[in-house]
Order: sequence, then C-alpha cells, then structure tokens
Amino acid sequence: MDESPAQLIDARIAELADWRGETLARVRALIKQADPDVTEEWKWRVPVWSHDGLICTGEAYQNAVKLTFAKGASLEDPARLFNASLEGNARRAIDFREGDKLDEDAFKALIRAAVTLNVSPGRTKK
Repeated sequence: MDESPAQLIDARIAELADWRGETLARVRALIKQADPDVTEEWKWRVPVWSHDGLICTGEAYQNAVKLTFAKGASLEDPARLFNASLEGNARRAIDFREGDKLDEDAFKALIRAAVTLNVSPGRTKK
C-alpha cells in the first residue's frame, strides 16, 4: 500500500530527528492553522502544501529548512520573512536556520495571503 502524503511528511520529519525536523513540524502546524483546508502533497520528494494551487514546498538541507513560496514575489511581506530566492520573478523563500525565531502571526498571514492569491478571481488555473 502506498503511503499518504501526510505519512510521507511525518516520515520525513522523523527522519530528520533534529532541529530541522522540529522546524518542519512547526511550520507544518502553522500552515494548517492558517489554512485548515490546505492540501498536503508529496512532490519532488519534498512536502508540498497547496490550496487551489501551490502555496509552498518544504525542503530540509544541512544548515536550513527552506520554504519556497511558488508566488512569493506577488505577496506582501511586511514582516520581511522572505530571506532567500529574492532575485526570482515568481518564487520567494524563507530559510530557517537553527535557533531562528519565527514571527508565527506574520507567517500565518503570509500563508493566508498565498491562499488568497491562489483563489482570487481572474486567476487562471493550470
């Protein structure tokens, strides 16, 4: 039997077994709080969260957990959470490093803004 995306994400978090797993679990919980209707997927061998289109992916590297927002360049980021992939035309990312503090309210607002952008009228769906 194939594992569900949620099971694959759970396994990835457990496999990390350090601050990166804790960080991925934390942002996952915040994403679900910000958008209870979010869909968890497993694509490109990484966790993916979507709602009427891709919101973000979650990748773990040796020194960072990176959340890449597919349409980050189109999102308002008043708390300046985006700190990576700033030069792209579409994507923006947040690199979380060990010991980083996260403004949870600003993060959830960013998730909600990404969802709003995805479901906004006039958006062409793929």
